[in-house]
Amino acid sequence: MELIWLVPALPLAGFVLLAFGRSMRGRTAGIVGSLTVGLSAVSACIVAWLFASTGPPGTAVYATSLWPWLELGSASPAIAFSVDALSVTMILVVTIVGFLIHLFSIEHMAGEEGYHRFFAYMNLFVAFMLILVLADNFLLLYLGWEGVGLCSFLLIGFWYRDRANGDAARKAFIVTRIGDVALLLGILMLAADLGSLGIGEASRRAAAAWAPGSGMAVLAAALILGGALGKSAQLPLHTWLPDAMAGPSPVSALIHAATMVTAGVYLVARSNVFFSLAPQVMTAVAILGAATLLVAGASAIAQRDFKRILAYSTMSQIGYMFLALGVAAWTGAVFHLATHALFKSLLFLAAGAIINALGHERDVFAMGGLAKKMPLLFWTFLAGAFGLTALPPVTAGLASKDAIIARLWYVGGDARILWWAAMAGVLLTSLYTFRMLFLVFAGESRGAAENGGSVGLHAGPHGAGHDGHGGSGIGAATAIPLIVLSLLCLVGGLLDFPRFLGGSPFFGSFLGGALPRSADEGGSGLQEALLSLGPLLLTLAGIPIAWLMARRALEREAEPVGKRSSRLAAFVRGGFGFDRLYAFLFVGPILRLAGRGVDAVNLASEGLRGFAMRASRLIRSSQDGRPRRYLAVLAVGAAILLAAVFL
Repeated sequence: MELIWLVPALPLAGFVLLAFGRSMRGRTAGIVGSLTVGLSAVSACIVAWLFASTGPPGTAVYATSLWPWLELGSASPAIAFSVDALSVTMILVVTIVGFLIHLFSIEHMAGEEGYHRFFAYMNLFVAFMLILVLADNFLLLYLGWEGVGLCSFLLIGFWYRDRANGDAARKAFIVTRIGDVALLLGILMLAADLGSLGIGEASRRAAAAWAPGSGMAVLAAALILGGALGKSAQLPLHTWLPDAMAGPSPVSALIHAATMVTAGVYLVARSNVFFSLAPQVMTAVAILGAATLLVAGASAIAQRDFKRILAYSTMSQIGYMFLALGVAAWTGAVFHLATHALFKSLLFLAAGAIINALGHERDVFAMGGLAKKMPLLFWTFLAGAFGLTALPPVTAGLASKDAIIARLWYVGGDARILWWAAMAGVLLTSLYTFRMLFLVFAGESRGAAENGGSVGLHAGPHGAGHDGHGGSGIGAATAIPLIVLSLLCLVGGLLDFPRFLGGSPFFGSFLGGALPRSADEGGSGLQEALLSLGPLLLTLAGIPIAWLMARRALEREAEPVGKRSSRLAAFVRGGFGFDRLYAFLFVGPILRLAGRGVDAVNLASEGLRGFAMRASRLIRSSQDGRPRRYLAVLAVGAAILLAAVFL
């Protein structure tokens, strides 16, 4: 386990090389950035192998502290990493998926202004994310937490010359800061009440000192949840993620599909002791997950922008993870986190290649007929879509999503309402996924698709739709990540394949060493089969409905502009009006208050300026060159001074 420090150190070293090695020419920066993350992935695989081969399951191996950090009385956090099944899973996801995305970016971002800067930011992000998931104490975790927030801001606004991109970056930074402040308050509360910032030690002290449902337990869990909601883009702190699609597609694949947005899921799972002591907050986690699942899924159906469809899909799928966390299906949530990283990063990368091929066109209504023109992108995108919709036989999303839905059924009681919400989410997922597929790949070519037919054919200017210059055609650096992720999506379900189909819950058993095991409430093989059959039938039923929706949408597109969409469709497309609501409740009043403050400052500064001008005129008028006046003033001053001395 002595190698554990190499896992975050290698991407950090890559960042230093890229930040200060500006003499690198061509694609050298991309190769250096990809190589350091690739070596980190190799180190993570070695750590995982050593962990799996030493000690019984359930043991956490704590690496030696690298160096002391702060002295805070009894709570003295150090720069130290811990290794257990959960952190091993996370570093494998971050480094392997991160390496494939870096490799894809070598060609996708070629010729881009700021090529060095892009890979430097990406490497720094990976380093901070690894620090977050390996941290042995909450303070070091928070350092990684804020680090990924900073890198997200830099990467969303990568094309900062376009004001819309800068606005999207600021929005993401500000909205997530709300949750970050809540998390910081929660960490300070844990340190003050429990006297420790160590994650394991604080969890043990909380279990011994706090009664289930006590005020301290509820407050701690609620504050931690606030941080998780912001980073994972869950209601009500979800509005930043669709706008974050202003960044390049590799950024969306890494930060907004595979890693940062799942940091909230990791945080709640890592803090499972605090949430188990606060059943009220657990219920809130499940309800917010279900609400986000439905709101985001419905919003995805109404979108025109290719990447915004995938962004709302990400929010919806993370809603499934929060649903699982809310009913104590800890391993199910983390398993869906891992499979989601595979199929959603694949979808974002394939979408980026398509957008690049069509002159940076992102409107799905301007596509069509691309299955024949771009067969590799079609088949890889289809593999990701199968994983997203959990189609059999062994796609990545099948086992993880079905496990969450089955768990909701077995819990019973009020959780059956959540089960219905999850089933509705299955139908929504099928609708927006296959509507997107039909609009992009089926039928006749439309708009940009009529003029573009090969990847890299166009190179448009910077802007919200810009997505890298790319090369002329699909090179190895583009094709290999897509093919590897496709294969992983198609067989990823084997990690925890359903038992009624002869599978073995390997992943659940492995994570059981770090997370509490859910009570065995599973039914018979027949019941498990029936519970899996329901989502499958809903998914299949959604395919013809999605085809009808796509055809009707194209028909409406041909109608006059005023008749194309109803107010309801516009409302749903706008994310159910949350941006307008927040602008009315918070942004507008704050801006008006700030404006009044600026006016007051300006008024005060004008008053001081006037006073200074009048005083300077008075003083200047006394300097008229008349000796008699000078002597008179001197005599008066001397008299006043003598009087003051005698009195």
